[in-house]
Amino acid sequence: MSAPVPSVPPRNDSTMLRIAVPNKGSLSETAVEMLDEAGYATRRDTRELIVPDHRNGVEFFYLRPRDIATYVGSGALDVGITGRDLLLDSGSAATEIAALDFGGSTFRFAGPAGRFSGLADLEGVRVATSYTGLVGAFLEREGVSAQLVKLDGAVESAVALGVADAVADVVSTGSTLRKQGLEIFGPVILESTAVLIGAPREVPGLSTLERRLQGVLVARRYVLMDYDLPATLIEQAVAITPGLESPTVSPLRDREWVAVRVMVPRENTNQVMDELYELGARAILVSQIHAARI
Repeated sequence: MSAPVPSVPPRNDSTMLRIAVPNKGSLSETAVEMLDEAGYATRRDTRELIVPDHRNGVEFFYLRPRDIATYVGSGALDVGITGRDLLLDSGSAATEIAALDFGGSTFRFAGPAGRFSGLADLEGVRVATSYTGLVGAFLEREGVSAQLVKLDGAVESAVALGVADAVADVVSTGSTLRKQGLEIFGPVILESTAVLIGAPREVPGLSTLERRLQGVLVARRYVLMDYDLPATLIEQAVAITPGLESPTVSPLRDREWVAVRVMVPRENTNQVMDELYELGARAILVSQIHAARI
């Protein structure tokens, strides 16, 4: 059962889209950066809890990341940015709208070295976690009955302190767990990331927010590449840089050459430049994309 929803101020304007934003933690800074890049007003003082943006018809509420799914699921707020793990753990009626490609984390089980080899070994034992809703639902789907021990932090110490027999927690390299004499076992519980979530009803104005955030993601994933190329090599060049739909090809004063403009995945930039140069392209230039609508 989800927790009661703390009260929020009543709507001053029924047309304003009410958006929940993490007020602190690993999700907060990047979420605020994305909203700023998407053209929205963001807070300049961390003490601000509510920031209206009348120009864009939205109102931002800065809340604890763990509470956001509850607010949105209750309908008190329209949409929010939070972690997929927090959404699933909350039991909220809010729905995931889109992944935002930051704040990634992996949830795994861990226990004393050599004691556990698979999920079946968790039957009847104590498992410490900060995400009892998420872990409980996973174990239920897998047909395993374990006793969940709710902790707010320092889960990796639970076994050494005798509070639990195993743990379920976020894992990056696993070094913290190994220092406590624990090893990872069993399947991945969840691959989490920051997500845009919505209330369980139609939300007017949501499409504009989603489109803007997707535009920020595109601008972060791609660069704009321009290069000159002998006209006879267009087909080979297009095979290297196909673009999202098709490159823009323009004639130059020298009719034997063309100018090509195309979007290229940021991570492949230097490899693509090398391949184009080897093909015969020259004046290869790369520009940042500040905003996009795809």
